[in-house]
Amino acid sequence: MKISSEEKKILLDTARTSIKSVFTGEKFSKPDYKKYPVFNSHAGAFVTLTKSGSLRGCIGYIISDRPLFETVCDAAMQASQNDPRFPSVRQSEIKDLSIEISVLSEPFPLISYDEIEIGKHGLILEEKGRRGLLLPQVPIEHHMNREQYLDAICQKSGFPSGYWKTKQLQLSAFTATIFCDSSAGSESNVEVK
Repeated sequence: MKISSEEKKILLDTARTSIKSVFTGEKFSKPDYKKYPVFNSHAGAFVTLTKSGSLRGCIGYIISDRPLFETVCDAAMQASQNDPRFPSVRQSEIKDLSIEISVLSEPFPLISYDEIEIGKHGLILEEKGRRGLLLPQVPIEHHMNREQYLDAICQKSGFPSGYWKTKQLQLSAFTATIFCDSSAGSESNVEVK
């Protein structure tokens, strides 16, 4: 998905305002969807929060029945307050958070493990009533090869490492447009296509 620098900035600013609103009740206005039609798309999105380089929360939606703008707002609030792996973000932490937004393509099935491209494909595993998802940047950030990435998606879904070796898993992949801000006020935009 093509997202302009201005649209990225609006989404990042709104994600931060959404987190602040948990404490302040601050309201934000929706942008003009005619001026920014990408905000009206129903793409899935994840918001990842980090503090001093460590994960602080990550929640999102593979697909969404709401406009992208609303999906990002909700994911930001959820990541700050409802990621079960972490205590809720405190108001005093907001200024120290870095926010990364991943806007997802529609998932597509993978026929073979050989199709997985590290750094390009995020993975979704749905197996035996369980589901796990890893964003495309995860194997890059953790220096994983394809086998380690497959082990990680198995573990994320509640299966042991190496489970993928026992059978061909029902894997889907997706790509993402990824962009972030940092608490220091600088902005870096990284796109993974």
